[in-house]
Amino acid sequence: MERIYTKNLKENTGKEVKIAGFVDIRRDHGKLIFIDLRDMDGLVQMVALPNHKEAHEIAQKLRPEWVIEVEGIVNERPEKMINPDLETGTIEIEITGIKVLSEAQELPFDKDTELNLDTYLNHLPLTLRDEKKRAIFKVQANIIQGFREFLIKDNFTEIQVPKIVGEDAEGGANSFELEYFKHKAYLAQSPQFYKQIMVGVFERVFTTTSVYRAEKHSTTRHLNEYTSLDFEFGFIKDHEDIMAMQNRLLVFMVNKLKENCSKEFKILEATIPEVSEKIPQMKLKEAQELIKKETGEDCTKELDLEPQHERWLCDYAKEKLDSEFIFITHYPTAKRPMYTYEDENDLGYTKSFDLLFRGVEITTGGQRIHNYEKLVEAIKKKGFDPEKFSFYLQAFKYGMPSHGGIGMGLERLTAKMLGLENIKEATLFPRDLNRIDNLLSQ
Repeated sequence: MERIYTKNLKENTGKEVKIAGFVDIRRDHGKLIFIDLRDMDGLVQMVALPNHKEAHEIAQKLRPEWVIEVEGIVNERPEKMINPDLETGTIEIEITGIKVLSEAQELPFDKDTELNLDTYLNHLPLTLRDEKKRAIFKVQANIIQGFREFLIKDNFTEIQVPKIVGEDAEGGANSFELEYFKHKAYLAQSPQFYKQIMVGVFERVFTTTSVYRAEKHSTTRHLNEYTSLDFEFGFIKDHEDIMAMQNRLLVFMVNKLKENCSKEFKILEATIPEVSEKIPQMKLKEAQELIKKETGEDCTKELDLEPQHERWLCDYAKEKLDSEFIFITHYPTAKRPMYTYEDENDLGYTKSFDLLFRGVEITTGGQRIHNYEKLVEAIKKKGFDPEKFSFYLQAFKYGMPSHGGIGMGLERLTAKMLGLENIKEATLFPRDLNRIDNLLSQ
């Protein structure tokens, strides 16, 4: 008999089946022993009866997290016993046989116990088995799947880029340095250079890659290693094309979540956002003037937004513009990387943007310089030596279309989608100032 999964049990009502998974809960009522079995799709209630003597005896020994294989009959539950909150709540399995595949030691804490973050992270192989934690990463998997599906449908080519680089895309700041045979190398802060090079090959490219920031911070919104969802494409008019592309991407991704993850959002008591056909936008200068006018706080001389200003703008967009998303454009050239395109009609400011969502920046993007001479000059203005970027510059020296793209943080987006307080909760195995594998192996 082939194993089936909990999602297929209802269509096998009245039949004998084989299922396998983890003992989630065991309730011993003497003659009746109820066991909730958990597999990759969900839970199902099973019952061991005395008339199946051998199975009943084994059921008495079972404990949480034991791994078992079960044969049994799928029965409809009596109407009074139906559980409307469970997908398999209209059925239960009458156990006819049990095979123990693996025993488990007693858990160091009850799975329903509220744990502090460090305890939770130190026991991830166990704590990730919790229904709510699994739900987080089911949502995250669908976010990245939606990202990939949309771009492939829009004729983008997926690329894989190096994690070890000679220089990082921002010129070497906040990079993890490492010894690479006889050379000095760094862990990549961004796939930026490689994305741009590949625009000259495929025109439209994307990647989902790990990036690294050697920033000595310990906040609820930062990580030292995170997943960046990046796309880059050519033959654009300006940054508006890029924002329009991301707008359509977000609509697709949100619809994907509605289709596949309504259950997970319900478990996490979170709300799937709505994405308008045109996300509102304003220039940084306009946003700063608005903040000054409405709050009395003068930030007009700042080159960037402070976290409290990002939160305020998101609240403003939701209340006044009926949008949980807002694009802030035209950051100063002094604040943006060397490859960022300056707006010829607003000198000193760039055709770049950040996308804010539920209080934080989730995306940075913009148009890039595609003219070789202008890019060399921009590199010099930032105080860098163009010779050190000669490999990258080849793509521009021999012809490059106007282009641009984005980088979007997967973990930050997941956290904000689900209303999680700390980005580490949206990261399977987080890396920060104090956390590396030696902690996970304790």
